[in-house]
Amino acid sequence: MIDADSPLPAIAILGAGSMGGAILHGLIASGLDHGGVTVTNRTAVKADAMGDLAGVRSVALENDPNANTHAAATADVILIGVKPAMVPDLLREISPHVRPGAVVVSLAAGVTVATFESILPDSVAVLRSMPNTPSLVGRGVTGLASGTNVTGDDAAIVRRLFETVGSVVEVPEHKIDALSTISGSGPAYVFLLIEELTRAAEGKGFDRAEARLMAEQTFIGAAALLEASDDEPAELRRRVTSPKGTTEKAIEVLQAAQLGALFAEATDAALARAQELATGA
Repeated sequence: MIDADSPLPAIAILGAGSMGGAILHGLIASGLDHGGVTVTNRTAVKADAMGDLAGVRSVALENDPNANTHAAATADVILIGVKPAMVPDLLREISPHVRPGAVVVSLAAGVTVATFESILPDSVAVLRSMPNTPSLVGRGVTGLASGTNVTGDDAAIVRRLFETVGSVVEVPEHKIDALSTISGSGPAYVFLLIEELTRAAEGKGFDRAEARLMAEQTFIGAAALLEASDDEPAELRRRVTSPKGTTEKAIEVLQAAQLGALFAEATDAALARAQELATGA
């Protein structure tokens, strides 16, 4: 059993791509990596890019074909960051080498806890995670779902790990796909809104640089204001919306377009696709 109150134990990240790399950098910056971190990648180029981080052992599979099994055998927490289609083969490879009592965490979208538990020993705890891309800048939201063998200490240690790159929401596994339609896909919705507001600015005669500055910094500033306030978004919106003013007219147009229903329809479509992917469609 892992002690949730101690510094983080030995960690392995198998397949340290963009998301695994983000977690690695957050972990190193937090100073909690007392047990050491081993990361694996397919190529030496990717491995070398992480090899200079303090306390990190970075290994390329092209140099050491057994790097995944060696890393798994020496870790108490193992993050699986390879592509979803590669997960079952990787689990079969490392299964005989995973320590009893170790915690294995999936970063792979669409791969269920049941898939992990069907391959790994019963002595291993499994959690499924759903981070989002703002984890790359330490402002992520990660959903965590526990498997059947996870203890409170296991969940606490994984929560601490993901809190190094942002906030954590613990949910039952049946809500992970729904969570992915909000926080997982959500950054794309925000970027789309910024794109469209930028185009609207250009349509009013501003050049590209001016339009981008206005649109992007308005979103960034509004998000910072929301974070600094205890008020609900609706209350902050009301404060900007003077009666019979210009903002009120714009809001009326957006509300007439049934923006709420559109977001519900969009996230429903994302959820339906997530469920299709889970069945291999």
